[in-house]
Amino acid sequence: MQLTYTQHALRQMERREIPWSWVERVVASPSHRMRDPEHSTVERFYGPIEEHDGRVLRAAVNTSSDPWRVVTVFFDRAMRGES
Repeated sequence: MQLTYTQHALRQMERREIPWSWVERVVASPSHRMRDPEHSTVERFYGPIEEHDGRVLRAAVNTSSDPWRVVTVFFDRAMRGES
């Protein structure tokens, strides 16, 4: 799967030490996926990262662009235990 990344997403990945492979894995095979309630072109992809104590990674992705564009990425504390 080909993805592009906003500068914001790249900064957040670097700051939070989130590898590209984790983002790509979650987007390719999410445990949960839902439309962002505030942005109609953005979907949220969630998935547990076993290498990071099973914490749930959330990737916000603009799925209306081609290729899809990752807007931001972070570990979602509200989804802890939801995997």
